[in-house]
Order: sequence, then C-alpha cells, then structure tokens
Amino acid sequence: MQRWRGLEDIPQDWGRSVVTIGSYDGVHRGHQLIIGRAVERARELGVPAVVVTFDPHPSEVVRPGSHPPLLAPHHRRAELMADLGVDALLILPFTTEFSKLSPADFVVKVLVDKLHARVVVEGPNFRFGHKAAGNVDFLTELGKTYDYEVDVVDLYVSGAAGGGEPFSSTLTRRLVAEGDVTGAAEILGRPHRVEGIVVRGAQRGRELGFPTANVETLPHTAVPADGVYAGWLHVEGEAMPAAISVGTNPTFDGTERTVEAYAIDRVGLDLYGLHVAVEFLAFVRGMAKFDSIETLLVAMADDVKRSRELVEAAEA
Repeated sequence: MQRWRGLEDIPQDWGRSVVTIGSYDGVHRGHQLIIGRAVERARELGVPAVVVTFDPHPSEVVRPGSHPPLLAPHHRRAELMADLGVDALLILPFTTEFSKLSPADFVVKVLVDKLHARVVVEGPNFRFGHKAAGNVDFLTELGKTYDYEVDVVDLYVSGAAGGGEPFSSTLTRRLVAEGDVTGAAEILGRPHRVEGIVVRGAQRGRELGFPTANVETLPHTAVPADGVYAGWLHVEGEAMPAAISVGTNPTFDGTERTVEAYAIDRVGLDLYGLHVAVEFLAFVRGMAKFDSIETLLVAMADDVKRSRELVEAAEA
C-alpha cells in the first residue's frame, strides 16, 4: 500500500480512483464496511482504492484541547487498511488554513485535481469542508459536474456492546474508558491495543517476582480504566500471553498512571527501548490498595492464573 503525507506526495501521473474520506480512528467494523465497499468498487472498475484521513485529528485544530483519545495510531490504521485491500493512504495535515477550505474547494483540490475520483464512498452522516458544511447530498450534486459517483454505505452496525448502541469510535472510546475491553473488541472486530516504548519504571514487579514491561504509551492513546486485564504483549512479531496492570500502583502510593504487562511464564526478557503493543482481552479486576506486600503477592499470583486461563480459552 502506498502512503502519502500531503497532496504533494501523490504521483503526478495518478489516474482515476475510488476514494473514501474520514478519520477512521480504530478502523472498527462500521469503518470496515465503508472501506470494504470502496475496495470492492475499485476492483470492479479496475482502479486503485484510496483512503483519505487527517493528522492531527480535526477537532484538535477546530477546538484546541479537545483531541479525543485515539483507538489506533496512524501506522496501525494503515496496517489495518492494507489488510482490507486499500491501495493508497493519503494523510492530509489538518491545519487551520486547511480547515477553512469550503466544501466545494475541498472537492476540487483533493478529489478532482489530485485523486481524480471515479467513485466516492461514504457513510450517511459524512461531513466535510469549513464548519463541516458539506454533506453527502452536496458531494453527490458536485459529482454531476466533476464526473464522479457517490456511494453511500450504512455503517451503523450494532450488537450487545454499549447496550445495543450503533457501533462508533465514540462508543468504543467510552467502553475502553470504562474498562469494558470485551465490548470494545466486539466493535473493533479485534482486541483493543495500545502501543509504546518500554521504559524503566520503579522495577517493583521485578523485585516481587513479576517483572513487567512498563509501556510509555503514545500521545492521546485511549487507555483502559484502571485495573488488571488479561491479554497479550506483542514484541517483534511474537504475541505473548500477559497479565496487564493499568493504574498508579496504589499499594505503593504511586501517582503516575502506567500500563505494565507481565509476560506469563517468560523469563529473562530484556525489552527496554523496544516498541511493543499490548492487547486487552478481558477485564480481571479493579485496581486495589493492599494492606501488605504478602496480600499483594497473593492477588498478583491469582491475576496471573486467571489471565493465563482467559488467554488459553481465547486461543483454544
């Protein structure tokens, strides 16, 4: 999959294409319907499928300080989109100047002049341009002038997650924040994941016999609620069953919120400085302050036992 950052990266000889535009944070099951349709239409027409997205998130530019927690960084979204068959990903730097483009100017500058759109695939509530003034009706009307078709896909899948609410990135963020990683996984179609570099922490886990990878998560990451989770620690292509702790280590009066993963039954791992990913399978228990090291150790042993069982059941 080709990756472009900015309109100037698009090859000069780029021909017709099928395009879809959106933040696509998480590339959840609703997003997968839209992107999948774009790929399907592209294959039918014998042209590339292109996803257009933005960095930073538009809300941070339009309303500074309102950047939502992110379900997936751009490189992870790119991997997921490539798996869906996308041929090119265009990341547009979202600046104040860019935010002032009228819907018509956006269509001409991006879809017509650069991507030569043959079909544009969107959800029914797609909005674009200055003050989000453009919608699918306006996009369709301009298509008559600029020779492209608009294909509207109903992305509103729903299930048990969130009490039956339609799947969305907003609902997924809420479930993650509440610690409902099982519900979040239903929407995403896979476990929620956080990424970052392994850094040196207080090393208490090592002293207690449960050495953990202390993951310094990427900015704006959607981190689950404080607690203990079962899941996996991904290191250099290997997925290791893990017991994961999110919180401030209240037994030791900690103040800094951390994500720490203990790779179950693995010894001698040296992960410092490595970029790793932590996937959350299931909530095990809430964060608690223990009266003694002994009671903490008993709880940690139980956490590892339950996490091992949950992962084994998921992998069976």
